[in-house]
Amino acid sequence: MRSLLGVINVLGSLLALFSLYFLLPVITALAYREPAALPFLSCGIATGLLGLVLRFATARFKTELKPRDGYLLITLGWIVVAAVAAAPLMLLISGLSFTDAFFESMSALSTTGSTVLSGIDGLPHSVNLWRLALCWLGGMGIIVLAVAVLPLLGVGGMQMYRAETPSPVKDAKLTPRITETARTLWLMYVAMTLACMLAYLGAGMSPFDALCHAFSTLALSGTSTHDRSFGYFNSPQIEFVAIVFMLVAAVNFSTHFVAIRKRAFGLYPRDPEARWMLIWILASCIGLSSFIYEMRIYPDYFSALRNVSFNLVSLATSTGYVSTDYGRWPVFAPLWMLFLSCICSSTGSTGGGIKVFRTLVLIKQSFREMFTLVHPQAVTPLKINGVVVPNRVVYSVLAFIFLYFMTIVTLTFTMLASGLDLETSLTAVIASINNAGPGLGAVGPAGNYASLTDFQTWICSTAMFLGRLELFTVLVLFTPTFWRK
Repeated sequence: MRSLLGVINVLGSLLALFSLYFLLPVITALAYREPAALPFLSCGIATGLLGLVLRFATARFKTELKPRDGYLLITLGWIVVAAVAAAPLMLLISGLSFTDAFFESMSALSTTGSTVLSGIDGLPHSVNLWRLALCWLGGMGIIVLAVAVLPLLGVGGMQMYRAETPSPVKDAKLTPRITETARTLWLMYVAMTLACMLAYLGAGMSPFDALCHAFSTLALSGTSTHDRSFGYFNSPQIEFVAIVFMLVAAVNFSTHFVAIRKRAFGLYPRDPEARWMLIWILASCIGLSSFIYEMRIYPDYFSALRNVSFNLVSLATSTGYVSTDYGRWPVFAPLWMLFLSCICSSTGSTGGGIKVFRTLVLIKQSFREMFTLVHPQAVTPLKINGVVVPNRVVYSVLAFIFLYFMTIVTLTFTMLASGLDLETSLTAVIASINNAGPGLGAVGPAGNYASLTDFQTWICSTAMFLGRLELFTVLVLFTPTFWRK
């Protein structure tokens, strides 16, 4: 009980800090002379007061958190922040229920990009900025969580993090202290966001759209200020900028840090995650473009290459931007793109899914098992990029992938039992757990999640939440061992 109160104390501090974030939409509303300033300010004050009450009410229980307390803090923190972030959406969007508002805020914070809203173009600038600012905050939260926080909370320790990033940075802590690491990552994230914004401006976006889409692109969220997403701009230049920065954000931020700090950009091709991600995406772009062109969906190969490349990179990196209704393509194409969303993002990036490292471990372990069947006495260590991956890490990866697919199966059957069709059920769950956004069927690129019932919407919210925190962080709370002293 004492440790739980200690977690609540930290949670109160987190809420008090998050309340300052409401100033962004307040300033935007004042700048555009919108009546949304007061609701945002009220929600910010209420959030800050709630945080301070929790903090001071549990002040005497403040203590250094143990590793397992971290799991509880992260889980509660994500849920509570999503709940308070949903409040202004309910106040400012007519007819929006708490279920849909929570879905929107969880979608933003988990960088999924799914939405139940229509008429997004007509929303106040402050509301659209709030949606996109939540995406940006969620993306940075994931990077800090993966690179700086989770290793210290006992998710295999720092050695586990090093093992899961067998790249040129695997043996190098970014900085000696956790606060310095977080600060460094924030500065790099802000710098990349500014670079993306300037690139969008140069390609022809308005300043407001450039800022909002820079937030969304670096977070790999796919949330847009327009109902038609990137189809609204219909610009090859803007799409090219998005492709470049989506690929940048899908690479391990530790690799970016070391490459920039040491000015050693040759590290990128030596990072197996970045290398294999680019190989899979490039090969898929060429192959699917040829397939779509042969099916006579576009009049020339360039049109096919442009449309396939943008939407494939968007879905493969778990971003979710849309420039055309690829749900009308032969089903092989969108399903392959959705499959890529499972495996293409790197560890320590803002992307979702299984991640490249776990995929490589699974592939190499499969070959190792087949080799062992033929040579049972042979000692065959599993190596990635010449580095031996400990069996403990291999077993952890296999357990994660088992839970990942069992979660998809369980949630899909739950959606089917609620009366939803197979195509929509399966793809909505996969897109949600991969934090990728659009699925197929009723939740395809030409639609959104508004057609789902409240129960189905909560299932998708749960899938986004589980996928963003990578399953173990949440599911460990439901084991009896966690609650034993």
